[in-house]
Amino acid sequence: MNEPSIDLLIRNVRIVTCTDDECSVTPPAFLAIADGLIAGMGPISTLDPRVPVRRELDGAGALLTPGLIDCHTHLVYAGDRAREFEMRLQGASYEEIARAGGGILSTVQHTRDANPGDLQAQSARRLKSLMHHGVTTVEIKSGYGLSQKAELKSLRVARALGEKFPIDVRTTLLAAHALPPEFAGRADAYIDEIVQHILPEAARLRLADAVDAFCESIGFTPAQTQRVFEAARAHGLPVKLHAEQLSNLGGAALAAEYGALSADHLEHIDAAGVRAMAKAGTVAVMLPGAYYFLRDTKAPPIALLRKHGVPMAVATDCNPGTSPGTHLPLMMNMACTLFRMTPVEALLGVTRVAAKALGLSSSRGTITLGKRADLCLWDVDHPAELSYAIGSSPLRARIHHGVQHPLQ
Repeated sequence: MNEPSIDLLIRNVRIVTCTDDECSVTPPAFLAIADGLIAGMGPISTLDPRVPVRRELDGAGALLTPGLIDCHTHLVYAGDRAREFEMRLQGASYEEIARAGGGILSTVQHTRDANPGDLQAQSARRLKSLMHHGVTTVEIKSGYGLSQKAELKSLRVARALGEKFPIDVRTTLLAAHALPPEFAGRADAYIDEIVQHILPEAARLRLADAVDAFCESIGFTPAQTQRVFEAARAHGLPVKLHAEQLSNLGGAALAAEYGALSADHLEHIDAAGVRAMAKAGTVAVMLPGAYYFLRDTKAPPIALLRKHGVPMAVATDCNPGTSPGTHLPLMMNMACTLFRMTPVEALLGVTRVAAKALGLSSSRGTITLGKRADLCLWDVDHPAELSYAIGSSPLRARIHHGVQHPLQ
């Protein structure tokens, strides 16, 4: 039998386990990692000196948190939409741009035209930025292909990114993101294509970990969304939903009915939708980057979600049209300043609750014995500083599966 040993011993760190609702900070302590998992932690006096240590890292009193989890991104795409940003500043609305053939469909054309190598190279730049700001797990949606060939290409690129870089990638099929031009005026026919061909093939190839849809007046109806959810259920895939961003179509309640991992955006959710989510245990994912970028004025009802005990995650929503950002701590700041979440809620929203939004609570999101050693070491004195400083980057070290990697 092999003798127990420590692969990495981190000394003199103040640990924020994120296992309680206060984000309590320990006195200076150690954390031991073995085989990529958290193997021990506590006062240094409790460390058995007989256990061999392969490598040590002096935390110098810095703050140690779980690795950050970005649970909602559209990171794989080609091109940009800077011109639409100018149009929006001149008064054009999100809906007007979309109905004029811009918006998502302009990115669809660029993404369809890109070869896999170019698409991966463009997406890798965004992924590296996320990692630089502490992200160790990221969800990446498709949704800029809108055909079987292009959707599968996007999912393959997302999988390849997870294999190439020290970060865990969870993939989500979002074929029901918008109506492709070849199906103009035939939304039900496109849903047929998704449920009969695109989704089954993504499931067969094991390219998708979950299924999402855009249930909105400029997206898909609740009835069409339900068909996608039924197909996902038939193939054993959990669901998520873009819901109540621009209007209230009852998408959050529908998502809860199907036991969705999360319902995201939620600016227009009502009390019935909140109660349904609370009963189902569905996570509310807050996306303040899109709210800010669209200059929205109706914030999600944080107090109502809090009242009913709906767990709230925070994510970048990284996408070319409404949230071209890769700085998750900045989104924590926005969640506090724009939505009035607390700094504690924001930190839990990118760790423990974000893990729940991806169905990964058993393996990450808190600093707990036996969980993956995905960790961030920060040059700050208090957890609130991670939400306080606008656009700062106080990350000292990023550890993924027990290995410290250079900041990209």
